[in-house]
Amino acid sequence: MNQRILIVDDDPNILQGFKRQLRKRFQIITAIGGKEGLEVLAKDGPFAVVVSDMQMPEMNGIQFLNKVRQRAPHSVRMMLTGNADQKTAMDAVNDGHIFRFLTKPCSHEVFSKALEAGIEQFRLTTAERELLSKTLSGSVSILTEVLSLVNPTAFGHAASVRRLVRQICQEMKVNNEWEIEIAAMLSQIGCVTIPETTIAKLSSGAEVSPEELRMYQEHPRVGYNLISKIPRLQGVADIIAYQQKHFDGTGIPNDEKHGEQIPFGARVLKLVIDAVRLISTNTNKEELWDIIHKREGWYDPSIVFALASVLNLEYVVKSVEIKQLEEDMILDEHVMTQSGDLLLSKGHEVTASLRERLTAIASTASGVREPIRVRCPTVHSRDKKTTVSEPDTAPNVKVNAT
Repeated sequence: MNQRILIVDDDPNILQGFKRQLRKRFQIITAIGGKEGLEVLAKDGPFAVVVSDMQMPEMNGIQFLNKVRQRAPHSVRMMLTGNADQKTAMDAVNDGHIFRFLTKPCSHEVFSKALEAGIEQFRLTTAERELLSKTLSGSVSILTEVLSLVNPTAFGHAASVRRLVRQICQEMKVNNEWEIEIAAMLSQIGCVTIPETTIAKLSSGAEVSPEELRMYQEHPRVGYNLISKIPRLQGVADIIAYQQKHFDGTGIPNDEKHGEQIPFGARVLKLVIDAVRLISTNTNKEELWDIIHKREGWYDPSIVFALASVLNLEYVVKSVEIKQLEEDMILDEHVMTQSGDLLLSKGHEVTASLRERLTAIASTASGVREPIRVRCPTVHSRDKKTTVSEPDTAPNVKVNAT
């Protein structure tokens, strides 16, 4: 586990003293002043604990720790200062979000105990974060695989949404990616109450009745009611509840939230779900951006730009048999039975359960038309670093931020 400690002070002699006193017990790295501290953080971080002096030129300790919180939010932050007045302490807690406030002179024993407490706090928060992001994510993945047997069309759609959500979160360097990805995986869970024929109509762009549309519009509320009962998933439930809400405040649910008041994950889901549905109905890239452009006020523009960058990833298109299907492949055409009935819409991501389902259907009288055309991400595209600031990568989308 990461147990490294960064200590920042404008006095080199004090830093050398810390190194001499603590080097046998801790992994100490020092930096002279806030500017150098941020450079060390960027180059050698992250650190389990970051300790800063208060009175430093150019950038005081509160300003420095506030920047540390933004750039390394999981590092435990501490303040060490000779100015122990109440206002300094309050500012440090409120602006720097510090774990400990220590005053000079600070004995070797007190300082060591504080560092040990900081490392333990980092260990606990890291362990909890890993539990949530890995163990819980794996459990939810199993849940969605099982539920996909109930309504495979809806949950195949969710798999495609999850893939794009993950890429957008990586593009935007989102901290709580695990929460948004779980929300994407469970975004269609409310569809378990909707007949699969209705979901198939919506996926293919076919006309639906007012009653079918009403049922579909209700699925975020149904999903919220199901997920909010699970401990630690209230944030996920909120994202699911607002996945159809427009950035300008219109849409479902009909409340006063708009713009950045809407959960960030819900803003991501709104755009991605709409984009995946358009792609599944054979909408090409130019048509996709044209439709998004015309939906003024629907989407968060920063997320639109991230999606533009993500969709520039490179793919190889090829035709494969069912037994050759692999996870990460994306269906590049509708999958049909031998008699022409729709099984899966274009844009679905291949999963283990999807492959097993197609294998089972292929062995029945209905059969499956093979080969199936799929898109496979290239190695280069997985590692590709793109930006969204260039005119040729980001569409000109107008969004009202009310």
